[in-house]
Parts: sequence; C-alpha cells; structure tokens
Amino acid sequence: MEKQEQIRVIKGLMHYLDTDTNVDAGGQVRNPVSSYTSREMAKREWQHFFQDYCHVLGMSGDLPKSGSFFTSKDLGKPILCTRDKDGHFHAFLNVCRHRGTVLEDSDRGEKHMFSCPFHAWGYANNGDLLSVPKEDHFGQVDKSCNGLVKLPCIEKFGLLWVNPNPEGNIDLDDQLGELATELASWDLEKFRFNVATRFDHPMNWKLAIDTFGETYHFNALHKNTLAQDFYGNAQMYDIYKRNHRMSLCLRNIDVLREMPENDWNVLLGALPVYYIFPNIQLILGLGGPTLVRVYPDGENPHNSFSQISFYVDPAFAELEMTEERRERYGDMTQRMQGFAEVIQMEDYVAAASSHQGILSGAQEYLTFGRNEPALHHYHNTYRDALGLPPLERISN
Repeated sequence: MEKQEQIRVIKGLMHYLDTDTNVDAGGQVRNPVSSYTSREMAKREWQHFFQDYCHVLGMSGDLPKSGSFFTSKDLGKPILCTRDKDGHFHAFLNVCRHRGTVLEDSDRGEKHMFSCPFHAWGYANNGDLLSVPKEDHFGQVDKSCNGLVKLPCIEKFGLLWVNPNPEGNIDLDDQLGELATELASWDLEKFRFNVATRFDHPMNWKLAIDTFGETYHFNALHKNTLAQDFYGNAQMYDIYKRNHRMSLCLRNIDVLREMPENDWNVLLGALPVYYIFPNIQLILGLGGPTLVRVYPDGENPHNSFSQISFYVDPAFAELEMTEERRERYGDMTQRMQGFAEVIQMEDYVAAASSHQGILSGAQEYLTFGRNEPALHHYHNTYRDALGLPPLERISN
C-alpha cells in the first residue's frame, strides 16, 4: 500500500474513532433468505463462480522451490499445482491420461516426477508424459499429446491463479481493476507457507463470507477475543470492481497519534482485509498474510468449507525471538492457531446458527445495516453476476 494511502486509511480510522462515526453505506438493504437456501441459485453459483472463473488457490510461498507441488479438490476437480525445474508455475487436472486415476494424493510436497499408482505412467512436473511401462506390450503411445491436461494459470502479485476450466481464460486486469496495483505493492512473493487448516460447516458458503464483512459484531461476539485488540464498529472501506478492501481498526492505532505521519505503518494501526471475488479473504498482518478460501459443497446450498492458510516472512521468522519482540508480536504459531480458533468457534458457529434460523421460516429477509457496506457489496456483486436485480433498499 502506497504511503499516502496508508496515511489516508489511518486518518480515516482516527476520524471515526474521534467522532464516534463509521463508514456509511447510505441506507439499509434486505437480502432474501432464498439466496442462502435456493438449490437453483446454488447450482448457478457453482457453475458461474466456481467452474469457469479464475481463482486464487494459494500463494507463491506454497511452491517455494523447483519441484514443489500441492494438490486441491476445492473446485470439485482434482488439481495439481507445480513449480518446474525452471521455476515456472503450472496447474493441471490431477488425472492420469491412461485410465483417469488421480495421479497424486498427497496434499503437498516435492517431486520432479509423478507416477500413477495404477500402472506407473510417469509425468514430469511440467506435465509432460515421460514414461509408459512395458510400452512394447501396451502399444505405442504418442507422448507429445498425452501429457497432463493443462489449466489456465498465472503467478502474479505473489498469488497463484487458476481457472479450473481447461478451455477458460484469465484476465486479471479486468478481474481486479485498480486492486492489482495495490496487491503488487505488498511484495507477497516473499512470504512462505507455514500451516493450514480446513473447517467444514453446515451452512451456506455466503454466510461464511458474510462473517468477514463487518466489525459491528466484534464487541459482542468477540468481546473476549478480537475485541481486546480491535475497536469494533470502526473501519475504512474501499471498492475495486467486484473486490474490496476493509481496513479494520487496531487499538494500537492510538500509538500512531504520537508519531509523525511519514513514520506511520498502516499495519501498526489497521488490519487490511482484501476480498477477491467470489470467495477469497486475504488478510495482511505484521506476522504475515492469512489466506481464507471459502467454498460451497458443490451445488448443495446447506454445506460449505473453508481452507485457511498462514504465511510468514522468512526473514522475520528467522530473527531471534527477544522478550521485547515476543511481547509485541507474540508467538507466531500461537497467534495463527488462535486466529483460526476464533473463526471456527465464534464466527462460524454464529453463521451456522444463522443458517438454522433461516431454515426455520422466521423471516423472508436478512437486513444489512448502513455500517455493513461490505455485505451490500458482496451480495450485489453476486446478484449482478447472475443477472439478478440489486438488493432492495429499505431506508435512506
């Protein structure tokens, strides 16, 4: 984030604190509960948002060196992501071209060649078919056209982008707009994968996304956890096409009041949370980024899951943990585990409760307040992408 933008964000948060105000969406809106329960809508979302759309499947740090790989089934297809001997990123359907067997079962690791567990056909990490055992018995195989099926992919801004449709395309300029410049400013390439966890939840995937859309709930739901470090109901909010950035207000922001503006670091006073349409939250903190990816259970509107990955700066992680640094930043692993537990035990429990409440028939709509602009934006972008009218405004 450029220095002047950091100053603007910090000044904006200070203004909201000093005036007891907050970002204002200009009115309330109503979201039909059917958007969380409709099987027809879930089917359309799965097809439009998850089967032929460019997704972030990880960060550059998930493939730290030549031979690194990871696998994914999050988009309903087995996908293999690799870094070849020249350092290039590839994504393939993780399927042997012989009999369709899943080629690699491990979540992540390091291999320069993949051998199918069924008949040991061998593939290079650039997708080329290298070997067919007993080819004289099997019959000749044209290796030039029997490599792994390639998926459109690109490594940019320290993120790994993949379209699960082999015939699809990637246009990040159109997808991100001005957000591209800001993502580039964070030097995300330097961070390395640390640990990941998965949560399955009995609720619509958009309810999980909604939990990241406001800080209005902090002083109630997180009164003994996040509210100790954050001012609730105070945020800066900026839209970049279908994407956005929320800047949450750390209590540490008050320390910056005694510092010259040119010495301000936005991470000392705020927590930038980037939403990348349709399902990604990229959270930037002093210890490193957190990548939260939320997925529906295919076309089922009542189940979903989250993949949460934590990354660290190798230079930061290797520094000696002095008492002063431990007091300021805490133990990295504990902080990561603590954050994941808050999401699982507080945010997602409340969201799953909302799903049960929705299914009860108690109401036809959920209401999003003036101080919840991200919720307005999430659902209006979803609806626009599906050709539906915007949410109904109920007050000014």
